[in-house]
Amino acid sequence: MSVDANQPAGTRPAVLFVCVKNGGKSQMAAGLMKHETGNRVTVTSGGTTPGTAINALSAEVLLDLGVDITAQKPKMLTRQSMLAAGLVVVLGAEAKVPAIDGVRVETWETDEPSLRGIEGRQRMELVRDDIHARIKDLAARLQRRT
Repeated sequence: MSVDANQPAGTRPAVLFVCVKNGGKSQMAAGLMKHETGNRVTVTSGGTTPGTAINALSAEVLLDLGVDITAQKPKMLTRQSMLAAGLVVVLGAEAKVPAIDGVRVETWETDEPSLRGIEGRQRMELVRDDIHARIKDLAARLQRRT
């Protein structure tokens, strides 16, 4: 059964994307999930130690796909936000989230091109593309469950 875009938020699938600063990877994932699913999935993000701003290069490479995260602000991960989502996706190995009954946690070991000497915009495009492929898979899984 497909998800009705007019359903109340509480009846739609929900996902919370997490990284350390909530300025790069988790914001990219949230923007890409919203892009892929519209309002059929409730999407939030947070950081274990939020930074002060969105990573400019992350925002720039998303704009190439028509996804604008420039108005977003890093937010603190909370127990309440984890419970509200029910599914938490941690991007990278650095962020650690508490185990909470009733909350499923997936950890995505995302591509890190800098380990191969790839930096700058090219690095961020590869990170974006890795996250985008994972988002497409997750979006399909979430929408099959409803």
